[in-house]
Amino acid sequence: MDGDERVEREEVIAAVRQLRWLVCGLKLGGFDSFHVRRRGGGGAPSGKAPGEHASGRTLSAIREELGACERCRLHSTRAHLVFGEGSESARLVFVGEGPGFDEDRQGRPFVGRAGKLLDKMIKALGLQREDVYICNVVKCRPPNNRTPNSDEIESCFPFLAKQLEALHPVVICALGACAAQTLLGAGSAISKLRGKPHMWRGIPVVATFHPAYLLRNPGQKAGVWQDLLQVRKMLHEQ
Repeated sequence: MDGDERVEREEVIAAVRQLRWLVCGLKLGGFDSFHVRRRGGGGAPSGKAPGEHASGRTLSAIREELGACERCRLHSTRAHLVFGEGSESARLVFVGEGPGFDEDRQGRPFVGRAGKLLDKMIKALGLQREDVYICNVVKCRPPNNRTPNSDEIESCFPFLAKQLEALHPVVICALGACAAQTLLGAGSAISKLRGKPHMWRGIPVVATFHPAYLLRNPGQKAGVWQDLLQVRKMLHEQ
């Protein structure tokens, strides 16, 4: 065996070892099945109902399991629990941080000023709000719109994960640092996570600024448009 063959063999062994660790990590995280999204396909993968995971879980069943949640302190100050809304066959899912004042009052995600801007972002992709699914990392509004604490995120994340598994979209768009860091298990700033390829349990993730941040920093809209172009490219490729 010459030098080149030895290097190639070692690279293959290293790649196989890395793949084994990846699969092991996914199983430990509760991800035990893989879906292939075919080009040109829309909605849910063949053989299962919209909103239904391979395990048979539907969004309605997940919502029923969540119930009148009191798993963390946020329930004590909320007006309404905000589960999420949109198409159960959505190919694109937006994940934000948590409900704000308007969302808490109406029980719907992204209905305030930031929500109106998100609607414009969705339309820029050639879609309507009804075509996508919108949810948050936590389902109840943190007091004064503060960033959710780690234990609050930990209590809510299993339900977010089940939502995403049930939908199994082509791409997830993480809006803001909290959503991106939670999905990616990263501590980096959103400015560092943008523009880079990411995956969550086999699903591509595009990280971008939260619409509420854009309302305060409109100069960042050009960068977000570049992120949306990446989202649109992924949707068209599948």
